[in-house]
Amino acid sequence: MSLKWTDILDIAIALDETHPTVDPLTVRFTDLRDWVLALDEFDDDPEHCGEKLLEGIQAAWIEERE
Repeated sequence: MSLKWTDILDIAIALDETHPTVDPLTVRFTDLRDWVLALDEFDDDPEHCGEKLLEGIQAAWIEERE
């Protein structure tokens, strides 16, 4: 399975599994972008990412934690 920027919930779950001790509220968007790009399953154009997508990923990650 490959992840695209639009797979927000799946990315959030993968980030939660990869970074279980990190509080998603404290992650800067530049780091969040780098962490998404570093996911083994991620396969999308790095340039197709914007602030709205990162906000969505962060919000989904926060929800996943709750």
